[in-house]
Amino acid sequence: SSFARMFVQVCLYFYCECLWRCLKFVVRKLTGQCELQRICYNTKPGAARTMKIEASLKGSKSKRLQTSVNVHPDAIEKTIDDIMELKRINPDVNPQLGVSLQACLLQIVGYRNLIAEVEKLRREPYDSENPQHEEMLLKLWKCLKPNSPLKARISKQWCEIGFQGDDPKTDFRGMGLLGLYNLVYFAEWDTEIAQQVLTDSLHPKYSQLSKAEWEKKKFDKAIGYSFAIVGINITDLAYNLLVSGALKTHFYNVAPEAPTLTHFQQTFCYLMHEFHKFWIDEDPLDIMEFNRVREKFYKRILRQLQNPEMALCPHFAASESLINM
Repeated sequence: SSFARMFVQVCLYFYCECLWRCLKFVVRKLTGQCELQRICYNTKPGAARTMKIEASLKGSKSKRLQTSVNVHPDAIEKTIDDIMELKRINPDVNPQLGVSLQACLLQIVGYRNLIAEVEKLRREPYDSENPQHEEMLLKLWKCLKPNSPLKARISKQWCEIGFQGDDPKTDFRGMGLLGLYNLVYFAEWDTEIAQQVLTDSLHPKYSQLSKAEWEKKKFDKAIGYSFAIVGINITDLAYNLLVSGALKTHFYNVAPEAPTLTHFQQTFCYLMHEFHKFWIDEDPLDIMEFNRVREKFYKRILRQLQNPEMALCPHFAASESLINM
């Protein structure tokens, strides 16, 4: 019975494969265009186009096309020439195709390289003997608490910005330097929001919401989470979105070419801000509900990213150059 079922599945697979190949052949003969041309000419720039191009290249029967998504960025132009030659497309007659393919390949290759860069930071542990690491940690304090000098490197003051003990280095174990990089970026470039989130997490009565608004939301207690620890946890969430491929939708829509570490850090800032609002709306009883709220938030972001037109951070939407490609 299991053998018969497996045999039927194998037959169905080869039937569908042959049918799909035949269909592609017929469509090419009717339109005079290969699949890559049809995607580039009929799909607007952004995630929808790039993800279709990526799927087409990976699913090709040609090894040269399959490996084109893994080339070095410097080899992309030659790769485009190889694709055009393999598909027997005249670049002089189809100049726009080369431009569109190049933009897509820059995003595809860039996303893979971004994963590698982020992974390297995640694997690098915080080293208190490294002056650069220490400098970044002190910058985090200065950005978040500019009017409160740090009395000592080892100090209970670190708890004021949400670390668990008197030496933050122990809290970076899970996400390594990536957690520190993200927190510093948030504190340095979105300073006002970062300071407000920190203040709210500790003393909601001093937040920008009026007393009446707090009473309406029934917040008679602190919001009750540790800013830095939550930042490291949201770094983990952003990391999982990245390596799973879920962030392709977002990055392919906002990065005209290769997505960079800055794009990832800007996404982290967005996630921190959105999680803070989500936490307030959920109104958990205490920090013991953190995992439940985090999982619900993660699923909401995943649903948003299923929309091929989704861009999580409207404040750095795609440039006009992408639209013109």
